[in-house]
Amino acid sequence: MSDSFWYVYLLRCADDTLYCGISTDVLRRVQAHNNGTGAKYTRSRGPVSLMVSCPCPDKSTALRLELRIKKMPRKNKLAALRQAARESASCLT
Repeated sequence: MSDSFWYVYLLRCADDTLYCGISTDVLRRVQAHNNGTGAKYTRSRGPVSLMVSCPCPDKSTALRLELRIKKMPRKNKLAALRQAARESASCLT
């Protein structure tokens, strides 16, 4: 994953909840979540697994997409992020 992109990612926590975040290095960030040094939300819900990530051209775009995903009902989050990924054509799933 290149540092020239920001990524929006969706994690599944051990308690089956979802967590959405942004990073320039998704694999490093997932490792941080699993080490207990990521977001406060995931510290007590690990281990986490990466469901999907989607590249964005800049931080602003990533933040807007993250907010849009977070406002959605759970059942729509994965589908919406996968659709955004298909539209960007260089997404990791």
